[in-house]
Amino acid sequence: MNNTYNKKPIDKIVQPMQRFIQQEKSGGLLLGISVILALILANTPLSHVYHEILEQSFGFRWNNETYFEYNIHHWINDGLMSVFFFVVGLELKREIIGGELSNVRKALLPIFAAIGGMVVPAIIYIIFNPAGEPQKGWGIPMATDIAFALGVLYLLGNKIPLALKVFLTALAIVDDLGAVLVIAFFYTSEINMTFLLVGLFILLLMYLGNRLGVRSIIFYALLGIGGVWTCFLVSGVHATIAAVLAAFTIPADVNIRENVFIDKIKAYLERFKNIDPQENTPTLTNEQLHVLEKMNEATLAATPPLQRLEHAMHPAVSFLIIPIFAIANAGVSLNIDIDKLFVNNIAIGTAMGLLLGKVIGVVGFSVLFIKLKIAKVPEGMNIRNLFGLGFLASIGFTMSLFITSLAFSHEEFQTQAKIGIFAASLIGGIIGYIILNKTSK
Repeated sequence: MNNTYNKKPIDKIVQPMQRFIQQEKSGGLLLGISVILALILANTPLSHVYHEILEQSFGFRWNNETYFEYNIHHWINDGLMSVFFFVVGLELKREIIGGELSNVRKALLPIFAAIGGMVVPAIIYIIFNPAGEPQKGWGIPMATDIAFALGVLYLLGNKIPLALKVFLTALAIVDDLGAVLVIAFFYTSEINMTFLLVGLFILLLMYLGNRLGVRSIIFYALLGIGGVWTCFLVSGVHATIAAVLAAFTIPADVNIRENVFIDKIKAYLERFKNIDPQENTPTLTNEQLHVLEKMNEATLAATPPLQRLEHAMHPAVSFLIIPIFAIANAGVSLNIDIDKLFVNNIAIGTAMGLLLGKVIGVVGFSVLFIKLKIAKVPEGMNIRNLFGLGFLASIGFTMSLFITSLAFSHEEFQTQAKIGIFAASLIGGIIGYIILNKTSK
């Protein structure tokens, strides 16, 4: 049989796309394109069609009754974004079990930096908006957009020490956890306890399935989507919280250890090599198929379901769900009255919370706990590139926009917050890039 990979014409199209998807900075680049597209749609004659499409409603009918009837914008924010939060939950669990957050000593600095980067921006926002409905937006500047921030960092390539990339990733993951908790406790509407308890009971079943050794993705999908997500959505607790909780029930262990897996694969490969192939045909024999199936079973048994799901879903989230969310939420009309923009302090509070609060919180808390000798300085980090990371942390795009949609029902308030997010994210990203680029030289 031919030992070389038989390339097809379609590979010339597919392989460049696969290489693009595999690059860390690609997600941030596509997100940036989506933002620009949303702004174009909202500021051209297409704006009417753009908003009309987002307001279209659909649901499910049964016996002339309509259930789960929401507009497209709501389905994107509560449906598609639940998938995003599910992957966030998978990443959090992986990092806690065996990643950067598993080593308490190494994790302390990014944890403290993330806490500072959440607390200080919220305080600055409240200083500008101490009362009334505008105060509800205090959670908006607390978030860091991991895709954009890492995208800017990866533009600098190998000039940046690996420790800085790890630090920013860990900080953003802790930041995501903080945002999830803020949404759960402060941006949840009236709660229907019956549906919430049913959802928690189904969540318990998923956990018990994990403990009993159930590794079927279908089992967790049916209970997670059909049970937990649906019940949380109806209960009034934001559906994205259900996604994070469901992610923590996904098994993270393996059925066979690495050494056993290696021995099995070696034996199967030897067996496959000794099977006589069919002559003059590209198809395999039944015995060859059987061996390949056994190899596949061994591979699945050696792969934690958590990592299998995360690996499979990450491209869909980065290259489909987040861009769709950006297109649906970043469409702000720039034809705004400046007086109306500053009729309250939502825009300035959001911008200052992100731009100043993140830098002061991340840098200030890091320096404080390093001076107190509670946390250690990662190799390759100094005060200057720490400032650069602080400015990158002020890119609060995706999660900030999401919290904006929860904090304000008033469209004018949402627009003011989005302008603040855009301004701070753009300025913070540019300053962060300049500082880190100069530091690397």
